[in-house]
Amino acid sequence: MAITYMTKEGYDKKMKELARLENEERPEVVRAIVEAREKGDLSENAEYDAAKERQGMLEAKIAELKNLVANARIIDESNLQTDEVQLLNRVTIKNVKNKATMTYTIVTETEANLRENKISIATPIAKGLLGHKVGDVVEVTAPAGVMKFEILKIEI
Repeated sequence: MAITYMTKEGYDKKMKELARLENEERPEVVRAIVEAREKGDLSENAEYDAAKERQGMLEAKIAELKNLVANARIIDESNLQTDEVQLLNRVTIKNVKNKATMTYTIVTETEANLRENKISIATPIAKGLLGHKVGDVVEVTAPAGVMKFEILKIEI
């Protein structure tokens, strides 16, 4: 697997999720398998089949997370600048057409979360903003068409 860049916060979230899966979910799945096994004939036991399937999916998720954190590199946030848009900046933009303003933090793909206004560096908006300065108007090609945004503020 390739190296994944993450913030310290993103890394800590992944580690917390991994611990929860291993220490809470895994024992719960094992209990469900034991209970289903105690009910007798496994060949016609839907509960057993469902619990085993859940176990397989859980183990795959745990392996994926372990691989992700094993190959993670923490981004040194002390080197961040605000003269132009870059990864980990919080950027306030204004839609030139409808005057709506939005603030997004540009993060790595593994940390994107729209509910937290964190957009992936791979999104059309982030790609369009990268390298531009406050006052610049950038054109972003999105599924809805070409949109123009003015960069109002760049923060850490």
